[in-house]
Amino acid sequence: MDKPTLIELLAPARNADIAIAAIDHGADAVYMGASHHGARADAANTIDDVHRACDYAHRFGVRIFATVNTLIYDDELTEVERLVHDLYRAGVDALIVQDLALLRLDLPPIALHASTQCDLRTPEKAKFLEALGFSQLVMARELTIDEIAAIRKETTVPLEAFVHGALCVSYSGRCAISQVLKNRSANRGECAQLCRLPYDLIDSQGHVLMSGKHLLSLRDMARHDRLEQMMTAGVSSFKIEGRLKDIGYVKNVVAYYRRAIDKVIDRNPARYARSSHGKTELTFEPALEKSFNRGFTHYFLDERRPKDGTAIASIDTPKSQGEPLGVVTRCNGNTLSISTKATLANGDGLSYYDSQGTFTGARVNRALGGGTVLLRDRTAIARGTLIYRTADKAFNDLLSKPSAARTIAVNAQLSYAHGLLSLTLDDERGNHVVHAIESDLQPAAKPQADRQIAEIGKLGGTIYRLNEVHVADDVFIPASLLARLRRETIDQLDRSYRIIRHIGKRCPEDKTYPCPVTKLEPADNVANHLAERVYRDHGVTDITPALETGSMVLAQTPLMHTRYCLRRQLGACLRGSNANSLPHDLYLRTGSTKLKVTCDCKSCEMLLTRS
Repeated sequence: MDKPTLIELLAPARNADIAIAAIDHGADAVYMGASHHGARADAANTIDDVHRACDYAHRFGVRIFATVNTLIYDDELTEVERLVHDLYRAGVDALIVQDLALLRLDLPPIALHASTQCDLRTPEKAKFLEALGFSQLVMARELTIDEIAAIRKETTVPLEAFVHGALCVSYSGRCAISQVLKNRSANRGECAQLCRLPYDLIDSQGHVLMSGKHLLSLRDMARHDRLEQMMTAGVSSFKIEGRLKDIGYVKNVVAYYRRAIDKVIDRNPARYARSSHGKTELTFEPALEKSFNRGFTHYFLDERRPKDGTAIASIDTPKSQGEPLGVVTRCNGNTLSISTKATLANGDGLSYYDSQGTFTGARVNRALGGGTVLLRDRTAIARGTLIYRTADKAFNDLLSKPSAARTIAVNAQLSYAHGLLSLTLDDERGNHVVHAIESDLQPAAKPQADRQIAEIGKLGGTIYRLNEVHVADDVFIPASLLARLRRETIDQLDRSYRIIRHIGKRCPEDKTYPCPVTKLEPADNVANHLAERVYRDHGVTDITPALETGSMVLAQTPLMHTRYCLRRQLGACLRGSNANSLPHDLYLRTGSTKLKVTCDCKSCEMLLTRS
């Protein structure tokens, strides 16, 4: 019988403290940036911080992945090589990388994962990346269940897919708008987030069709109700986006997905198993809508060509909408009544769309009960207006404190024979240790079980919790001796697991395997001579370097390449019955920037170019 597939919940971490919180709240793996080349300048960490996260993670069998997923220039290759050696010594389990130059650097035998910036959308690309030696493949966010299944059929390494968080409107790794317009490369971790700006939608004559809408700003992904389908299709690593998110966000979202994934595993124990160890106890009830979100979407998971008007974008605001509470029943000055069963609290943040369609905030000064509050400022909100809670004060207060504990179950056997007092410990990780102390003990005058169990169970300050225990009830053991035996045996259990813990290694490269294409464009992101060498070793003959290296930006150079289609979002798909509700030629304008919208109906994709 085949072994169950190991399922991994992969959490983001801006720093070591958030990494540890993610682990406590149920993550099986954590990805975090190093000091540089991590695609998030505001989420960089020292080697000491990475080491601290690794030390904590490895006790639970949790893996730490370091992001080294930016493009690398030739004069940075030596620096990156040194960084990887430092990360390996710190205990990092794998690197998430974009630039293929790492395949030709002198690296330790650390596992390499292909980043989402590698633009993995087809079985052919997946097979090529596996042949290069990547031991885990991060697929594009845009893929459907069927497309994921097709990739699984052609590959053997674990497949990783995003399951929650913010969405880039462009295919990752193929967005040049920030580089071209602001000289800030998204492939270098400097994205200017131009997709979140308001745009005017205009026709070829300059007539404004829509004004000031966030037409490229997508909702946030949430696939908590599609986990089993994704597992069946071949996903084994479920990735939460958010290395810039705060600790409360990570705690809440990780805890929610931990429960959701465990339900699937519990229903299918012969097919799936968790990839790390330990049980998490929470002090709160996780709720996705209480953390930052722009509204939720499954994105393209369910269908390649969503119907007209499918709510993928959040065109009215790029801000968090939080959780819908109810509608206004009365507003008088600063007194607001809402039709809601939720308990409101002093300090809650509320939001709504005002009469001009602007997403506006209000702060609760005092909650009066029954859905009635006194706002900090006087306002006029029309009856029937939907109110959102964008800051739940009571919930956030819970998350600001220690809110989870993760422990490893351990069974204990205490025995005394031939002058040796022994403690045997077996834990859920498959670890087994026996430790003995020479001692001269006397028969007990009265039952000792309760006292001995209580002393062995004093595991506070460790990661363990006592499960089953068998004691030596017929002898009297001084409390100090029993405490010493417990401490020393627990220490041996820790050291033993560090020795037996499996550490993944880099897979070998098949240098005979051909690249699925022989010509590379700037969007294929070749930025140094080593990456070029990799591609040429695998049969590529024509390479135009990445835009970041100075390649010319032509009129037809795509600034964004996306599966999201603006026309479809607005209900005017060129292949639909309402195609003529918008002019054929459309443009986006913000400030002095004008972008041409091109719909590639054959591929069902959209391109934005300079106009």
